[in-house]
Amino acid sequence: MRVVIMGCGRVGSSLAMAMQKRGHQVSIIDRDPAAFTRLSDDFTGEQIVGVGFDREVLTRAGIEQADSFAAVSSGDNSNIIAARVARETFDVPRVVARIYDAKRAQVYERLGIPTVATVPWTTERFVSALGETSTTTEWRDPSGTIAIAQLDIHESWIGITSVKFQELSGARLSFLNRHGKPILPEAKTVLQQDDIVFASVRLDDLAGVRALVAAPLAHAD
Repeated sequence: MRVVIMGCGRVGSSLAMAMQKRGHQVSIIDRDPAAFTRLSDDFTGEQIVGVGFDREVLTRAGIEQADSFAAVSSGDNSNIIAARVARETFDVPRVVARIYDAKRAQVYERLGIPTVATVPWTTERFVSALGETSTTTEWRDPSGTIAIAQLDIHESWIGITSVKFQELSGARLSFLNRHGKPILPEAKTVLQQDDIVFASVRLDDLAGVRALVAAPLAHAD
């Protein structure tokens, strides 16, 4: 796979090395030649000096043959412009942009450009590491319609089947973490005490589903 990365900061340089170690052909762009010193000595990919959303610079980086493009510079505007050029001008199949402003990230995901919103992502992982339940989604489709989210289940939901859970909550069980082991639920899979529950749900319905399953189950029959 050919990968083009815009931005050779800490994230970009780390991403470039990670993709190279996986056997991919990598080109990385940065307007500052000194930025490339962050790359390891064994980096064999192309290092392109220039503005990452400039079409000529992107062409020199091999964007016309690229399978993936990642815009991970320190500027939201530059990242989203570069991502749109890669997607709309060069038809790169996989495009992702790093975005600091979470509100902007939601807008661009609705345009079909997956984003990584740095501050919310980092915050939620600290929350999770401190033993609290995540309030964001583990995955969202690029259109911003469907999400997979961790749900905090009230104890009264324990003992119902996967099918019953979907019927009562409107969410479909995606997988469970049971005592550290992942489980793909089948129709007759029963929720057990201490299961960590991940479910697929429409984003518009997520808040309501969270509230529903966190409350006592009124009718389990």
